[in-house]
Amino acid sequence: MEIPGLPGEGARAPRSERLIYPRAAAQSGGDGSLRRSPPRPRLRSPGPGPRRSPAPPARTMRRAPAAAAAAGPLLLLLLLALLLAAASPPGGSESPKGKQKALRQREVVDMYNGVCLQGPSGVPGRDGNPGANGIPGTPGIPGRDGLKGEKGECMRESIEESWTPNFKQCSWSALNYGIDLGKIAECTFTKMRSNSALRVLFSGSLRLKCKNACCQRWYFTFNGAECAGPLPIEAIIYLDQGSPELNSTINIHRTSSVEGLCEGINAGLVDIAIWVGTCSDYPRGDASTGWNSVSRIIIEELPK
Repeated sequence: MEIPGLPGEGARAPRSERLIYPRAAAQSGGDGSLRRSPPRPRLRSPGPGPRRSPAPPARTMRRAPAAAAAAGPLLLLLLLALLLAAASPPGGSESPKGKQKALRQREVVDMYNGVCLQGPSGVPGRDGNPGANGIPGTPGIPGRDGLKGEKGECMRESIEESWTPNFKQCSWSALNYGIDLGKIAECTFTKMRSNSALRVLFSGSLRLKCKNACCQRWYFTFNGAECAGPLPIEAIIYLDQGSPELNSTINIHRTSSVEGLCEGINAGLVDIAIWVGTCSDYPRGDASTGWNSVSRIIIEELPK
């Protein structure tokens, strides 16, 4: 398509187009410096006759293709805007299916709220290293007072000093005491406490001889009386009648002991003695104490 006033393909440019270069050269000068072009002479109106349309300036003809090229992107933008306007429905004319789809999408977003679905459980990990001890906590708030307890029994506390051993021994090298009734030996002891007990021991040889059945008794006394707390401290020897073959001459001396504990004796000096007497319902015989040996009385105070 040929634009009127423009030369077609293969046509030669008019003369005015050829004169552009000399004019540009004249404006710039031979050395490339810009110069002012001289004022154009005014064209006189031609005489009578048919007028010829002047040729368009060369500058206008050369800018037309450049303007067409610049208008291409604008046309593409305008075309995209029309497509977008046609694709998006107007605000008041949305279809029911579109509204239902939008509501479902909103429900899904509200339900999960960005939380992903839980996947399968992984392999259990190994136990970690024991951690360091933490900082001790602050003391807790004191608890409330408990219920009042029942009334207890009144007990008197007694504060006693530490126990000090207290003992004594009285000994004789050879008593050779042949009496059958009475006191044999005596030992005096100082008792420190009233709530303690006394342990007494007599050790020595004892003998009993008789032709018929007889019995003798050896016992302790405390200040002249036998022990009453709880019972007397004693030992006996019984001998049956002798054999006619031996003419009843049995005479055996044996080392024996009389020992026991006595409670309920007041503190202070205590006379402790060993005695010999008869047994109940039996006749007495020939008794002997401490023959040809050492005899002793041992006294010890013990805490209860």
